[in-house]
Order: sequence, then C-alpha cells, then structure tokens
Amino acid sequence: MTKLTLTLEGDTHILATRRFKASPEAVYRAHTETELIQKWLLGPEGWTMPVCINDHRPGGKFRYEWTDGQGGELTLTGEYVTLEPFSRIVHIERFHMPDVTPDNHIETRFEADGAGTLMTMRMTLPDAATREAMLAVGMEEGMEASYARLDAMSG
Repeated sequence: MTKLTLTLEGDTHILATRRFKASPEAVYRAHTETELIQKWLLGPEGWTMPVCINDHRPGGKFRYEWTDGQGGELTLTGEYVTLEPFSRIVHIERFHMPDVTPDNHIETRFEADGAGTLMTMRMTLPDAATREAMLAVGMEEGMEASYARLDAMSG
C-alpha cells in the first residue's frame, strides 16, 4: 500500500493520510481494541507497549506507555470525544516527555478505498511552535513504522 503522507495546513494543522490493505472495519478496530493496539502501535523497531489502558467510548480515557528496554520510555494519554464505528474517531491526546505536551485534537476517518482503506487523520495543535516541535522528534518515522506493522498484520 502507500506510505504515510503528511501535509501541513496553516500554522496549526497536520493532515496525515495512508492507505491500508484491510477493510475500514479492521483498521478502525485496530485503532480501538486494546489487544490489537499493543501489537502494532509500537513506533520504531525494538519498542514495546507494556501498558495499554483503552476505554474506547465517548469520554473514555486512554494511556499508552512504551519502552525500548534500554531506558527509553514514552507515555501518551488522552480521551475519546466521538466514535462512529468503522468510520470516524475524534480524540484528544498529549505526550509526556516528561513534561506534558499541549493538547493535540485529532479526527481520524476510515473510508473504503477499493479492497482496502484510506485513513485520513487531521491533527489540530495550539500553535506553530508546538507543531514544529512534534515534527522534529521523528513523529513521521514512528507513525509509518507502526502503520507498516498494522498493514502487515492484515496482509
């Protein structure tokens, strides 16, 4: 399928698009079901997610904790705003690095695209500096490593 494409919009938005081999239902489930999230949402090779708390309902909270087994750790927390099964997720997330990043408001859409899925994720950040800092830490590479893993699971 295609690799992740990031497009900058204005000063505060990032549009991420990617195609997957799997159906919209399968890709949506991979974004909401704890046991699936722990298999693919791992970023670069060598990282694991020992903590995955995920209450996927409007108002539900999530907490993901990653480790590279060599002292590297990363935590993401947030909450779900809207879930429309198999088509759309709206959530807010923040990384703990260790200081908490400003809220990232994210809308993710899953649309049938031939036999697969077109995923479109629109991130809204509070300002240009926050967006630049997020891009500078290798976000694109980590996202694509995870998405390639997800695509391999369904293939």
